[in-house]
Amino acid sequence: MYERTTNGIRILVEPYFLDDQSDPDEDHYVWAYTVRIENGTGGTIHLRSRHWVITDGLGQTEEVRGEGVVGEQPEIRPGEGFEYTSGAPLATPSGVMVGRYGMETADGQPFEVDIPAFSLDSPHERRQIH
Repeated sequence: MYERTTNGIRILVEPYFLDDQSDPDEDHYVWAYTVRIENGTGGTIHLRSRHWVITDGLGQTEEVRGEGVVGEQPEIRPGEGFEYTSGAPLATPSGVMVGRYGMETADGQPFEVDIPAFSLDSPHERRQIH
């Protein structure tokens, strides 16, 4: 589990490899990740946007931006949370994801929340010990 708190908003991420959706012979590796967003502030917040930076095992980077998450722009009240699951494919057996959520307070003030960097590891990664 990976965790980061920014501006009173706690983000927890748990990635897991999807062997049944991956095909190593075709350089196709798929992960799912579950994100929990917990509102530790005194006010209601809205998640408005996402920005991901996905880096594969060869250092190739892809940026993904969009509105909300999984088709939603959830409202999260103080002391409450929101959880969703999404996925990411790579052409390598490992990688890293990191990002930010664009949030908004109840009175319309925008702010950003960091998503912790998390590792995408598969059992197909060849490791060398030096």
